[in-house]
Amino acid sequence: MSSPVTVFVAKKIITMNPSNPKATAVAVRDGRILGVGELDDLAVWGPYEIDDTFADKVIIPGFVEAHSHTIVGGFWKFPYVGYFDRTAPDGTFWKGCKSVDEVIQRLKEEEAKLTDPDEPLIAWGLDPIYFPEGRVWAEDLDRVSTTRPVYVHHISGHIVSVNSALMRLEGISPETQTPGVVKDDKGQPVGELQGMPAIMLTRTVFQRLWAEFNSDEAKWAFGHLARNAGVTTATELGASAFTPEAIASWQRVVNDPDFPARLAIAYSTRFGGPSDPEEMAAQAVSLIDESSDKLRMGTLAKIWVDGSIQGFTARLRWPHYIDGRNGLWYVVPERFKQEFLAYHKAGLTVHVHANGDEATDLFLDTLEEILIEAPRPDHRHTAQHNQLASADQFRRMTQLGASANMFINHIYYWGDQHITTTVGPERAARMNALATAQREGTQFSVHSDEMVTPLGGLMLMWCAVNRVTASGRVLGPEERISVYDALKAVTIDAAYQLKMDHEVGTIECGKWADFAVLEADPFEIDPMEIKDIPIWGTVLGGKHFPAA
Repeated sequence: MSSPVTVFVAKKIITMNPSNPKATAVAVRDGRILGVGELDDLAVWGPYEIDDTFADKVIIPGFVEAHSHTIVGGFWKFPYVGYFDRTAPDGTFWKGCKSVDEVIQRLKEEEAKLTDPDEPLIAWGLDPIYFPEGRVWAEDLDRVSTTRPVYVHHISGHIVSVNSALMRLEGISPETQTPGVVKDDKGQPVGELQGMPAIMLTRTVFQRLWAEFNSDEAKWAFGHLARNAGVTTATELGASAFTPEAIASWQRVVNDPDFPARLAIAYSTRFGGPSDPEEMAAQAVSLIDESSDKLRMGTLAKIWVDGSIQGFTARLRWPHYIDGRNGLWYVVPERFKQEFLAYHKAGLTVHVHANGDEATDLFLDTLEEILIEAPRPDHRHTAQHNQLASADQFRRMTQLGASANMFINHIYYWGDQHITTTVGPERAARMNALATAQREGTQFSVHSDEMVTPLGGLMLMWCAVNRVTASGRVLGPEERISVYDALKAVTIDAAYQLKMDHEVGTIECGKWADFAVLEADPFEIDPMEIKDIPIWGTVLGGKHFPAA
C-alpha cells in the first residue's frame, strides 16, 4: 500500500529549477517530492491531504550552508565578547562589546560568577581589529584576573588571547618555540596565540572546549540555529573528532527525527588521527558506512593552508598586508600535496581553506600537479573562503574543474577594516569577487563560516546583492550579483560542492522535501531588505520545523 501524499500549498513556490521555476503546490510522499506545479497538476498522484500552513507564505529550497562549524554550539556554553550583537541558540541576546574596556568589563562580570578559583574563564567572539588598540593581550586580560586562567577565542577561530596566569599554568615562556606564539621585542610572550599549534599549548582549557565542541548538546544547538535561519543542509567542515564516540554522537543526534537539518561532515586530522596520508584517506572513506539520509560522511575532506585576513594570518600575494607583513602557512607545500593527492585518489572531494590569494595559488598549483599525476573527472575540489582570488585565478579554477566557496559576509563585517587596515581600497573592493567568478565561468557558492559570522542564507544573499559594509559603504559595486544568482549560490550551487545536488538545492521531483519558508518574496522587495525577511522556519523531509 502506498504511503499517503501530502500537498503543501503556498502563495508562491520558488523552485530554483529552471525548467519549472514557479509553482503554488508541491506533492510529497515519504519525505521526497513527487511533483511541483499547480494543485490540479498534482491530481495524477492520487488522493492527497492538503497542508495549507504556508498558504500565505513563500517557499524556497532550504538553504544549503557549504561551510559552517557545528562547534559554535559548544562555544555558546561560554560568554560572548564579540563586536556585533548576536543571539544564542536559546534566544538569549548578547550585546556587542564596542571597546577593549567593554570586553574587560564583561569578562570581569563573568569571572565573578565562577565559584571554583581554579576554573578557567573561557570566552569567545573577540576581534581586536575593531578597536584602536588593535590587540587584546595578557596585560589587558590580567585586569580580569592575575590568578585565574583567562582564555578568549577570537571570532576568526585562528587566534586566542590569554592572560599571564594561563601562560604560567601551561608553561608558555620565552623559551617556547612553537610557531604562532607572539612575542615582544624582548622575547616575552604577549598572550596572543596564532594558529592551532600555538592554541593547542593551552591544553587544560582546550581539552574542555574540545569536549563541548563534540557534545550532543553542541550539535542540537547548531540544529536550532539552522532551523531559525532557514538552513536545511549544513556542514561541519573539518572541526570534528572521528573517534567511535564522536561518530556515535553524530548518528545519535542527526538521525533523530526531531533534528532539523541534514549535515555533511568533512574529514580532517587537524585535531587528531593518523598522520600517514594514505591512512588518513582510508579512514575518511571508511566513514561512508556510517552515513544516512540525514548524515553524510566519507565524501569530503578538509585541509587548512593559511589563516584569516582580519587576523593577519592569511597568506597574501605581494605587496602582502598594508604594513608589509604576511601571514602563516598552516602546512608546508610538500605535505599539502601528499594529503591532497591521497584524498583525491581515494575519491574524496577536498575542501581547502585558502583565505589569501597566495594560498589560492598554492591550491591551484597543487591541484594542477595532482590532476596531471592522477586525472579524475568531476572531482569538485573547492577553494574555501578564497577571498582575494583574482581573475587569473578564477580562470585557472574553471580550467581545472575547481569550485570556489566565498566568504561574502566579510564585506559587511570587515569591509571597512579591509579598506583601512588589512589590504587597502583596491583589493578590498574585489574581495569575494562573485561577478568576476561568474564572468570567468567558475562554479561558486557563498557561506557564513558559522561560528565566524551567523548562519543564514538571507544575510549571504543580502551581502552578495548589495556589498554594503557595516558603515553603509558600497564596497566593489562591480562585483554585485543578481538576487537570482545569490539565491542560486546558497541553494543548488552550494549543494553541488557537497556532491548533494541530486538530492537537495532545488524543489523538483525526486529530491528531498526540504524547504525554507519565508514571509516575503526576495524578488519582490527592495534588495536592501532581503536580510530582514522573517523566516517562519523550515520543512525537512516533509516535516515542519517552525523557528523559535
